[in-house]
Amino acid sequence: MNGNELIKKLKKLGYEVRFETKRGKGSHGTLYVGNKKTILKDRKKEIGAGLLNQMLTTLGIDKDKFK
Repeated sequence: MNGNELIKKLKKLGYEVRFETKRGKGSHGTLYVGNKKTILKDRKKEIGAGLLNQMLTTLGIDKDKFK
């Protein structure tokens, strides 16, 4: 799953999602989901399973509900 797919899936699940590129360095940006945030690398590159799980935990999203 890449960053764009992650954002689409979160929106489809009904989360309020916002991505800001100016709050990151290089290709990184800040992904806001509701009132929580995490850093997202380049939206076109793949996100590893471990990093995806860590991001979901940071955002307070149940991993089982996400799949």
